[in-house]
Amino acid sequence: MPAHLPAFFMKTAVAARSNPDALYLIDSSIYVFRGWHSMPASITDAGGEPANATLGFVEFLYQLLSRRSPKLIACAFDESLGTSARNEIYPDYKANRTPAPDDLKYQFQWCKRFSEAIGITTLASGKLEADDIIGSLAGIAQLQKTNVIIVSADKDLCQFISDGDAIWDFTRDTWMDARLIEKRFGVRPHQIADSLALSGDKVDNIPGVPGVGTATAARLLIKWGNLTALLDNTDKVPTMKFRGASRVAELLESHADTIRLARQLTGLIPDTSLDSDLSGYTITPDDDALKTVFDQLGFGERRRIQWQTLLEKITTSV
Repeated sequence: MPAHLPAFFMKTAVAARSNPDALYLIDSSIYVFRGWHSMPASITDAGGEPANATLGFVEFLYQLLSRRSPKLIACAFDESLGTSARNEIYPDYKANRTPAPDDLKYQFQWCKRFSEAIGITTLASGKLEADDIIGSLAGIAQLQKTNVIIVSADKDLCQFISDGDAIWDFTRDTWMDARLIEKRFGVRPHQIADSLALSGDKVDNIPGVPGVGTATAARLLIKWGNLTALLDNTDKVPTMKFRGASRVAELLESHADTIRLARQLTGLIPDTSLDSDLSGYTITPDDDALKTVFDQLGFGERRRIQWQTLLEKITTSV
């Protein structure tokens, strides 16, 4: 937990993570890349192909399932770099990202096969991003009064957190609920997409308003609530009590089209294909598929027994 956050907010996050019936939504690609960077490149599978990212992801899943024993869970993967709906809106979206090398693409497929084999609902799209899948599932769960825990270190996913939910940075073991998100970013979760549209996002190559950073964006959104109201009231921004308010008003007016474009990139694009029956997101292992992935990854008897024992524990407790 960041040191500048007071104990009060730390307690709130603890309360959010204590719900045994929450739906866990895994931003899987982050943990595949982590395995790719942290595990020795010399690790190979039974066919002699690279397996460091796969085994890193497998270990991540084992640790997560051991620590939390989730009743409901889904893994979302990214497959849409350069082909997403956002690239149709703005061709330069994520143009600063380097495509995954073939060795890593190969391992992504085995990560998905492993996730499916152990019985986790595994989702990916050539048009939508993992963020959209996660955000759409979060919305489905929230409508059904089911709390959500998003497992990710990506700030963009904070926009999908509602009361009773949490986002868990698994690697750092830090948790944020809606109050902590507001404390950290200066805006409420539902305002994060608006904030990014104003300040831009270099990570995703999203344009923003020059000279408007996250602090100024937060000031504007606290005052006006959302982008629509802000852009309808740019003539009143000069009356706000912060240095450079008149200049910011001019920038907002001259970059209004950029702001509207950016907002199409920073917010949710709904995935309407998702199953809204949350009972379908329980863990249901496939024994034959498990044997295949265990064989491919060269799992010995001890490792197989560890996984089988863990999965039996989880499935019998649901």
